[in-house]
Amino acid sequence: MISLRAATRPTLYFIGVTTTKSSIMKVFPAWAKHLDLSDAIIVGIDFPLHADPAAYRAAVAFIRDDPLSMGALVTTHKIDLFNACKDMFDVIDPHATLMGEISCISKRGGKLICHAKDPISSGLSIDGFLGSDYFERTGGDLFSIGAGGSTIALTWHLMRKMRGGNVPNSIVVSNRSQARLDEIRRVHSQIATDVPLRYVLAPTPADNDAVLETLKPGSLVINATGLGKDAPGSPLTGVAKFPREAVVWDLNYRGELVYLDQARTQKAERGLAIVDGWTYFIHGWTQVIAEVFNLTIDPSPANIDVLTDIAVQAAKE
Repeated sequence: MISLRAATRPTLYFIGVTTTKSSIMKVFPAWAKHLDLSDAIIVGIDFPLHADPAAYRAAVAFIRDDPLSMGALVTTHKIDLFNACKDMFDVIDPHATLMGEISCISKRGGKLICHAKDPISSGLSIDGFLGSDYFERTGGDLFSIGAGGSTIALTWHLMRKMRGGNVPNSIVVSNRSQARLDEIRRVHSQIATDVPLRYVLAPTPADNDAVLETLKPGSLVINATGLGKDAPGSPLTGVAKFPREAVVWDLNYRGELVYLDQARTQKAERGLAIVDGWTYFIHGWTQVIAEVFNLTIDPSPANIDVLTDIAVQAAKE
């Protein structure tokens, strides 16, 4: 069971797996100074994958009851923590209800609030590097490897009818366990869409290799598994072939990043565009910091560039 001490300064918690290795531990103090939050600090809370529900509940109860514990960002444990703790929140936002996940805990007016911020941060990231008409122009598919909270969020963003013709030709989601596929299928069933959906049980990397062979040129292929950061390796084998002109995105920005190394070896031959998780990191954290500390942080490209410059410099120190 975790042991946390009462906060003596306004504190943002980072609930993850290997939080001390994250750049946010250096970046947050620099951002806090820029955002006039110089009294605030960040504290990591590490849990193993699929931790005991009682441990999640203890962390949420501590944040709820400690006056200077302002809230938390949740990564990796988004779905498991939501399932263990949803009865503890006074307010659950609509995205969290739909997606069955939590990425942000905040407190306002004596109420404990559960948010799912990934639909917003993933959307800002995707539209930032793909542009406004990518799928309409290319006819590419979307293949997201891993059926956790991030894939739920980014598929929600891309599949909605309100996007008109700028949606993937098809969406394929793979996962090593059937339970996660069943859950994302449940969420997708509640979203109005005309995009064809396919769910693939992929217990081995070779199963994901096989999906790559079915994708159209220009497809977006995403590593949303945590492999390369939270655990070693890649969801693909060493002989996997990406579609020609594909955009290859790893949601991770640190770690071994084997998946991106695999893409780099094919970049010239297959005309790949390669994107790491850095921009996703920026949008994800700024969305949560704004919510937890009740701030407005401008998400415009110009302001994100400023925050990115601060983050890059801080991460080097």
